[in-house]
Amino acid sequence: MTIEDDNRPARQRVALTGISSRAWEHPADRGALTALRELRGFDDVVRGLFGMWNERGFRLSYLAGAIRVDHRQYPRVHGLFAEAADALDVAERPELYVSQSPMITSKAIGMDRPFVVISTGAVEKLDDDELRTLLGREIGHVRSGHAVYQTIMTLLTRWVTSVSWLPVGAIALRAIIAAMYEWWRKAELSADRAGLLAEQDPSASLRLFMKQAGGGDLSQIDTAAFLEQAAEYEGGGDLRDSIHKIGMTVFSGEPVPVARAAELQKWVDSGEYGRILGGDYPRRDDDRDASVTADVKAAASSYRDAFRDSPDPLVTLARRAAGGAADLVGSAARGARNWANGRGSGGDNT
Repeated sequence: MTIEDDNRPARQRVALTGISSRAWEHPADRGALTALRELRGFDDVVRGLFGMWNERGFRLSYLAGAIRVDHRQYPRVHGLFAEAADALDVAERPELYVSQSPMITSKAIGMDRPFVVISTGAVEKLDDDELRTLLGREIGHVRSGHAVYQTIMTLLTRWVTSVSWLPVGAIALRAIIAAMYEWWRKAELSADRAGLLAEQDPSASLRLFMKQAGGGDLSQIDTAAFLEQAAEYEGGGDLRDSIHKIGMTVFSGEPVPVARAAELQKWVDSGEYGRILGGDYPRRDDDRDASVTADVKAAASSYRDAFRDSPDPLVTLARRAAGGAADLVGSAARGARNWANGRGSGGDNT
């Protein structure tokens, strides 16, 4: 089956009144964000160190070299941005810029006043539903507070290059950046969910992933084959492929499109997406009462489930090793108990 662009009739989207960003945040993403937010004064320190001049520099660079979207400039994009924001009940929309690039890209930048940037490639290659999904994704990043930490990550990445001649400094910064990249990959999965909630059409999300992977023409792309790629990437190959995948992703903040498609489909299949559209979701008014402990436990459970269910050869080997170690410990414990019981009852201890 192939997916082709067509003129689909307008649909009535559900307005998710008062929805909290917790509704779409991946458990591992939310756990990391909760930990950062619980560090009193952390955001103030970050803004003090970076916000004074770097955010101004970022904003000025796009003000000078990109197009700021409003009802006069890129009115189609302006209207879709408003619709995505309305679906997510975001009254105060961030500034939006269109920057010259043939690739389909988007990002949220900034600290005090985060703004969104999408590429001309996105404007030209995406239909309305796909573009609304992309814009909803970036609104999700802003609402979740991701823009602040993505900006920090961008700055730290630049610093690694500038101190690369200092081995100790470079190693320390690279370790921090690798950890932030791991969090960012989960943040992208959260944003994918926000994009789906903004558009409310899973097929539009899938088409967006396909276009990001293979360009704007879907007339020669088969949906089933694309999802087969996702399954092969997740579990195919051998240990060498697993090691290559680690090398591909450890310093990358972008999960690969096929993996993102598979993850979003799992979320839809879990029933969570349907429950949210039905009105069962956390509200912003309750954010202050959210349990930090529950968020951390959910993050740990997410990683545990991913380890348990992953078909990746390296993870499978690690599970077997862990299982073997557990069996060995269990055997040793049973042997110790039997020995103690035998000794206590006067049995033969030879």
